[in-house]
Amino acid sequence: MFEPRAFLASLFDAAVRAADPLEGIRAHLPQKPKDRTVVIGAGKGAAQMAQALETLWQEPLSGVVVTRYGYGCETEKIEVIEAAHPVPDAAGLAASKRLVETISGLTPDDLVIALICGGGSALLPAPPEGLTLDDEIALNEMLLASGAPIAAMNVVRKHLSTIKGGRLAAATRARVVSLIVSDIPGDNPAHVASGPTVPDSSTRHDALDIVRQYRLALPQAALDHLNSERADAPHPDDPVFADHSHHIVASAAVSLEAAAAAARNEGIEAAILSDEMEGEARDVAQVHAAISREIATRDRPFTKPVVLLSGGETTVTLRSKGGRGGRNGEFALAMALAIDGFDIDVLAADTDGVDGSESNAGAFCDGTTIRRLRAENLDPRKLLDGNDSYSAFDAIDDLFVTGPSGTNVNDFRAILIR
Repeated sequence: MFEPRAFLASLFDAAVRAADPLEGIRAHLPQKPKDRTVVIGAGKGAAQMAQALETLWQEPLSGVVVTRYGYGCETEKIEVIEAAHPVPDAAGLAASKRLVETISGLTPDDLVIALICGGGSALLPAPPEGLTLDDEIALNEMLLASGAPIAAMNVVRKHLSTIKGGRLAAATRARVVSLIVSDIPGDNPAHVASGPTVPDSSTRHDALDIVRQYRLALPQAALDHLNSERADAPHPDDPVFADHSHHIVASAAVSLEAAAAAARNEGIEAAILSDEMEGEARDVAQVHAAISREIATRDRPFTKPVVLLSGGETTVTLRSKGGRGGRNGEFALAMALAIDGFDIDVLAADTDGVDGSESNAGAFCDGTTIRRLRAENLDPRKLLDGNDSYSAFDAIDDLFVTGPSGTNVNDFRAILIR
């Protein structure tokens, strides 16, 4: 018998397998240097990237990477440090210092391989002079609650840092090759982890515009910094980056193609809507639901049965305190309200295995979700308004729990219309 949720979970698994860094790194191994090879890295999949590189690199190497608590894995030559995500902590602050120290004494005859993936922004706190770790923690909490898209968040972060915006790469005379697993819609490498090794052309004035647009109540010291030339990040045409290069080794686009192929192998047609979805999770859910209902009732623009796939990174503007759940749970709960009574099954999950700061990757929902929540004396609309999707799906055993996946190409959504 066909099991819709097992089918949707298998598509998620196919997407995650396609984002395994091993093959992507293999395809982009840099030329060996005259002297030393040193590895640095940051992100929720950085330890797995380090493990893959150790498997592939036949010459001596050393280095250090930082990942989220519980996301480490065994490595032989590259040290793995764990720190807090999505809100920074002192371990991340110490890790940022270690990364800079690790490469600052190298020469042009050395090679730095930077392993960068999503989550690096929070894992590499490095406040500029006049600001503290507490200030950076407050900044991250504000950004996460603001509803700003990830690219905008990272523009602010990189101008309030001594390590982001290319500054880490600028701290060495060695050649730097960045191998990047992208969790950014559009795959701009300078936005992944706020670009510690890849500069971009954004300015502190852009950061100030974002602060104003999203009404971020930054500490006065942060505003003073953004209004000073000290906040200017290195420009991409700075000579320090002349011999540097970067490669995207995994992305949402590749993962969605793999999921689509897996669906077709099961006899279900697949349509990829986009790998660049952004916006409020509940609003993105409304659009997905409208397309799904159109297919369910009129067989357009696609014919049943079909699975709709999308990626990207939605956002959540917090409307109350105390709610639990991430953007994928919020999407799923809003979707459940919009497909109530329809023969539609949905999985929304984060490919790194963690939705927000909870233990689940995301959640399932279908046309019976709202009825089942009400049978538990829960008000789904109230739960959504309270940003409390975790409590909703936990109550009806519809959380999707995978554990750390070892990669991160952001949101994965699969919607089956039967």
